[in-house]
Amino acid sequence: LVVYYTRTGNAKFIAEKIAANIGADAEEIIDLKKRSGPIGFLSGGKDATQGKETKIGETKHSPKDYNLIIIGTPVWSSSPTPAIRTYINHNDLSGKKVAIFLTTTKHNQKALEKTKALLSNSQIIGELMLEEPLNKKEEAEKTIIEWCKTLTSS
Repeated sequence: LVVYYTRTGNAKFIAEKIAANIGADAEEIIDLKKRSGPIGFLSGGKDATQGKETKIGETKHSPKDYNLIIIGTPVWSSSPTPAIRTYINHNDLSGKKVAIFLTTTKHNQKALEKTKALLSNSQIIGELMLEEPLNKKEEAEKTIIEWCKTLTSS
């Protein structure tokens, strides 16, 4: 199962490529709080920095039905988004194989560590961080395909 939150489409691009490559189901996590425009951008960064959750739309797929969960989030203020924080906190991923992908404007180890900390009871089998994949689609797609090979061999 590939679950992701996207505001600008970068995470959606990656999620769709992963799902197609490994034959997975994909589900977008919907933040019910308005995050568009400059105010949405600023409030999203503030909420992410403060480790806040948000209300998310109901999901169609249950992670308990999958043996591998791939979670994707943009990086906001060196943190995972509130929507992904909420998804992780409200789904039992204990003992599950989990892979993480982040979209960012520059490498952000702090965001990766914060996301992994939310998944402390899961078995992290992969990490991927892509900088602005929609601006580098061909390069990003090659990286995603190579990363998917590591996931399916784990």
